[in-house]
Amino acid sequence: MDAQNIIQRIWNLLMKPSARYSLLALLGSGFVLGIIFWGGFNTALEATNRMEFCISCHEMRDNVYQEYKKTIHYQNPVGVRAICSDCHVPHAWGPKMIRKMKASMEVWAKITGKVDTREKFVAHRMEMAKIEWARMEANKSQECKNCHSYAAMTTSSQTPDAAAHHTKAMQTNEACIDCHKGIAHMLPQGYVDPNQSED
Repeated sequence: MDAQNIIQRIWNLLMKPSARYSLLALLGSGFVLGIIFWGGFNTALEATNRMEFCISCHEMRDNVYQEYKKTIHYQNPVGVRAICSDCHVPHAWGPKMIRKMKASMEVWAKITGKVDTREKFVAHRMEMAKIEWARMEANKSQECKNCHSYAAMTTSSQTPDAAAHHTKAMQTNEACIDCHKGIAHMLPQGYVDPNQSED
């Protein structure tokens, strides 16, 4: 029997009406199983957004997590803490799925040992930072704006320099990352800020 006949027999079997169960029972079972699958999938997805998951590998725990703990995003007077996924995972479902698929390459870098030591991490830091900065520039720093809304800013309470920059950024819908690289993590060795004028 050739492969085409086998495929045809399997297709006929799948398309044959059930003699034992009603269509309603089959649809109901499919609906319930779909809910269970979706619930399990969503639970697993949310588990990968927890900070405990993000710092479960020593590359994150010993490097960027230690830097982040010294920033205002970790500890501040009002007690609001932004965790890894708040800044690095889009909230919208479609972009979140794309980001999760791309994150699998980060896991691959760990498995293959590309960044498994402090030295390797530092050596690849500029490359990794540029990828993340490009992502944040492309979506106009949407993750930042989920918490830091231009509409909610009181520029009158800011320094004159910050107020001028934020007013311009509001008008042109600039990405926060254009000016705020290194806000939660150290800048890579060798990074030169293009916004700084040379004196």
